[in-house]
Amino acid sequence: MLYILNKYVEMAKDNPLFAVKLAVTPHVLRHAKSMHLIQSGVNLIYIRDFLGHVDCSTTEIYARADSGMKRKAIETAYTNLVPDIIPRW
Repeated sequence: MLYILNKYVEMAKDNPLFAVKLAVTPHVLRHAKSMHLIQSGVNLIYIRDFLGHVDCSTTEIYARADSGMKRKAIETAYTNLVPDIIPRW
């Protein structure tokens, strides 16, 4: 499998839009897939089963929030303290 992956990575490097600087390994693909599932809002239990982990604590390693997820969480938790209509005193 590693041979096939390396073959396609080398083919992709010919494309000027390919800007990946790290080594592409099967684990990198596995991590990327799990992060995309987390970003899509898939429950961690389902991701655990998909990855074949026995314990959720192993799957939580992948559950690191990126800046977009953090921003979305803050925006969701934000409550407007100032009403839309300001009273005339």
